[in-house]
Amino acid sequence: MRLPHRISLAALCLFAAGAVQAVEVGPTTILGLDEEMTENVRVSLSLVDAAGQDVSWRRMGYLVRAAEDEAREALEPFGFYSPDIEVERTRDNGSVSVTVRVDPGEPVRVRNSDIAIIGEGGQDRYLETDIDAFIPSAGAIFNHADYEASKIRISRRLTERGYFDADFSSRRVEVTRAEQAVDIELVWTSGDRYDMGPTTFEQERRIVRDDLLHNLVYWEEGEYYHQGRLDRLRTSLTRLDYFGDIEITPEPDKAIDKRVPVTVRLTPAKRSIYTAGLSYGTDSGAGVRLGVERRYVNLRGHKALAQLDYAQKRKTLTLQYRIPAFAWRDGWYTISAQAYDEQTDYIDTRRIELVASRSGQFNDHINLVASIHALRERWLYQVADDGGGALAEPAYRYATFTYPSVRAEYVNVDDRIFPRSGVGGSLTLRSGAEGVGSDANFAQLHARASTFKGIGENSRLIIRGEAGYTWTDSLVDLPPSLRFYAGGDRSIRGYEWREVGPRIETDEGRYAIGARNVVTASVEFEHYFLGPWGAAVFVDSGSAFDGTAPDWRTGVGIGARWRSPVGPVKIDIGRGLDQPDSPFTLGLSIGAEF
Repeated sequence: MRLPHRISLAALCLFAAGAVQAVEVGPTTILGLDEEMTENVRVSLSLVDAAGQDVSWRRMGYLVRAAEDEAREALEPFGFYSPDIEVERTRDNGSVSVTVRVDPGEPVRVRNSDIAIIGEGGQDRYLETDIDAFIPSAGAIFNHADYEASKIRISRRLTERGYFDADFSSRRVEVTRAEQAVDIELVWTSGDRYDMGPTTFEQERRIVRDDLLHNLVYWEEGEYYHQGRLDRLRTSLTRLDYFGDIEITPEPDKAIDKRVPVTVRLTPAKRSIYTAGLSYGTDSGAGVRLGVERRYVNLRGHKALAQLDYAQKRKTLTLQYRIPAFAWRDGWYTISAQAYDEQTDYIDTRRIELVASRSGQFNDHINLVASIHALRERWLYQVADDGGGALAEPAYRYATFTYPSVRAEYVNVDDRIFPRSGVGGSLTLRSGAEGVGSDANFAQLHARASTFKGIGENSRLIIRGEAGYTWTDSLVDLPPSLRFYAGGDRSIRGYEWREVGPRIETDEGRYAIGARNVVTASVEFEHYFLGPWGAAVFVDSGSAFDGTAPDWRTGVGIGARWRSPVGPVKIDIGRGLDQPDSPFTLGLSIGAEF
């Protein structure tokens, strides 16, 4: 009668002994797979989660047995359903390490793929393109991630194009392991396409007239629905810079006769922006910057800006008034006045300029600006000789020019603040005629371009170029603001601003008078190795010149980089290779690339 009791007692003792003895879970090594599959298996293993823990032998045995099933399941998203898996454990001084050897075998491939949209959406050419592009296609490895991404893309596109009643009528994926085949059946019923209904603007506090905002609604009620229309409206509202928060909500559940009403809720941005700061430049000296901008002056949406940059050797006062323009293209009518005085080591000039312009967003990538300029300028032209070989007072020249200008800006990059792919640039054409508000005939073409190429995850290559040409028979009559210069942070680093190009000699130094033409090029490589912190190396070359052949100047250097929220912060140390005025230059720039 006591035998069962003794057996139970013995089992209890053995269990207690097993519980007391523990083993440390050591590292797990996975062999035989590529990097992506290895990582997916690793994050799926309970052994990896338990690494470094002390567990019972019973628990350790369970983790090892479970590793095979966990690894097998982790390979299925990549299309491998029949892998050969061996799990080996090695004991070393109270720790057990595990090696998982995997032969993924042959993947399953798509045998039959029936992807379709029934209803009105089946004749939509954009949806037909998405159907044709569905992956994995017949014969391809059945990758779960590709399948889900394609399915989600078509479902999202149906909604974006106004098929709000769309739903699956069939959704089946059948894997036949023995035949290493997958059959896909995925069919949507689109229903009818909805149209654009009325658009209602709701301002949290009325700061501009509703009719001004309705000018941005470029579609007519009853036209087909498309999410891209709302995205363009959001972009237009954002460019106005009136609102801190923009919420655009289509409401298909409130549609009448298949017309979707759209509600736009707007929260005003802060009306006035005040700026103040200190500045210092090696050429301009110490200075102060003060500014105020009124985002909205009145209910008609006008804007005003006043800004003063007052440094020891360079002073600028800018006044600007802008009126929203919606005819033809979204943009602005702008009237501005600027007074400028610069008495630096490289130039001696003063000017007053009035500008009236009309900008327009031609498409997602091109912005156009047409303007009329009225310019009055005085600049140091030469140093007179008193007849005895001594230098007398500097001689100044005055000029008045009234001329039109057209500027096209092109930006097609993945990120305007920190692009890693794409191109951007500008092209400017301006011309004046003697006797028609100008002191001389001239025509001028100026082009800039930049291209960006990401290299790996942490590096990028930047190539920049610039070319400008002036047609005139009276170069001496053109003021400095209508001439070209080279040198400085955005030109040839290693040379001071405006250092490269024609200059005149005085007792005070060498003054830049500007050139007829300019050409520059730059190659820069950046690498980020501490999150947002990185370094750069660069080579810049070019010249500002009057003749047909440029007198090339080349600068090289290194720089530090920080990817700040407002754009890259760049500190560059450059060295000119062709007799620069300074052995080294230090440059600082802050802000987005575009």
